[in-house]
Amino acid sequence: MSAITATAAPEAPARAAAPANRTTLLLEGPILATLLSLAWPNVLVMVFQASTGLIETFWVSRLGSDALAGMALVFPGYMMMTMLSAGAVGGGIASAVARALGAGRRQDADALVLHALVINLGLGLLTSALFLIFGGAIYTTMGGEGASLHAALAYSNVIFAGNALMWVMNAFASVIRGSGVMKFPSLVICIGVALLVPLSPLFIFGFGPLPGMGIAGGGVAVVFTTALMAALLGWYVVFGKGLVRLRRTRLSAKLFADILRVGAAGAVNTLTTTLTVAATTGLVGAAAGPDGVAGYGTGSRLEYLLIPLVFGIGAPLVAMVGANVGAGRRKRALQIALTGAAVSFALCEAIGLAAAIWPGAWLGLFGSNPAMLAIGGAYLHWVGPAYGFFGLGLALYFASQGAGKLAWPLIGGVLRLALAVGGGWLALRLTGSVGAVFAMLGLALIAYGAVIAMAVRSGAWFRRA
Repeated sequence: MSAITATAAPEAPARAAAPANRTTLLLEGPILATLLSLAWPNVLVMVFQASTGLIETFWVSRLGSDALAGMALVFPGYMMMTMLSAGAVGGGIASAVARALGAGRRQDADALVLHALVINLGLGLLTSALFLIFGGAIYTTMGGEGASLHAALAYSNVIFAGNALMWVMNAFASVIRGSGVMKFPSLVICIGVALLVPLSPLFIFGFGPLPGMGIAGGGVAVVFTTALMAALLGWYVVFGKGLVRLRRTRLSAKLFADILRVGAAGAVNTLTTTLTVAATTGLVGAAAGPDGVAGYGTGSRLEYLLIPLVFGIGAPLVAMVGANVGAGRRKRALQIALTGAAVSFALCEAIGLAAAIWPGAWLGLFGSNPAMLAIGGAYLHWVGPAYGFFGLGLALYFASQGAGKLAWPLIGGVLRLALAVGGGWLALRLTGSVGAVFAMLGLALIAYGAVIAMAVRSGAWFRRA
């Protein structure tokens, strides 16, 4: 690390103008126009990232059902690492950088780069060790056995051997986004996904003198492209034109805390969301059996697709709100948050209403089983109209990351968990109807978005705890 920082080129005065203009844009640019101009690259990159799983699944499916089942066992853990490194801790990094730049603390912003790398590298190595040592027990608990368990371990051992690279990549990407630059990290990730298209079949099946590695080859392709993306993003931070640079600095407990107090709260929020989904799946399974789980899972996939859409708006919200809070412009920070929340609400509500009115247009893409279509249609009928509130709350979660104030998004997440799981269980006991469970899921989303919106709108960010 010291070798890298020692060779970092000093910033030339001529380069300061463009980055300074970016910070000025965050602080003074027209809110809606600035938000939308920063959002579209993130929407694009999330679409590309979502396609990564589809590309791998397509090629691994050629190896047979056991390989596909093995990959399915590994996927939730890997996705959790992605959500934690990019969304939770990554949001804490971007927030800290944005607030430092907004307050004019350029030296702290530079110092935060090294602190972000230390945090993400440490967490990456820790989670790698967890899955490399206990992967067999984890996948067995999830139902893996025989050939599917063997395939899961073959894939998992490669993926998690390179897991730290993903955490480092997202540390660099979060630093860059925190400085208000969205296009470069988006471009790099798009390049990585594009390379995955030829590399996955190359490593899985082999070509010429290169032998096929089977399902492990899919993991090799992912690790290779991740290393390339980490190198390109690292180059930008060390040698590029960015406002924030990796420099030699003394580690500070204050700067670690500045990242982790937001990142840790974001991690709890991520885990709460995961627990909500797992528990409600169990409720639906108890009420309607495997067909119910299939219908609920198929219908709720649409909810998951809203997350990349809102992230496209949320990433610039972190930078814009963080910069303005750091500069003491509280009123503008609040206006930015509410503008982003309104855009997110409108987009998600339009999708949810369309799904509630024409559920077959979505469900028919995944199957024609009548029971699945009936259960999935009931889910979309009850929960689709509440999607706007999900988008509202999620956008304000990102904005709260920028403000460094995540208490109310956490309260909203816990409230959603209580209503969805506790209320769903009670509704099932009283009525025996899966429709009643879905009604509670919709109510939980409304409460989630409404509570966070009312708290932020009332100025909760700026009151003392």
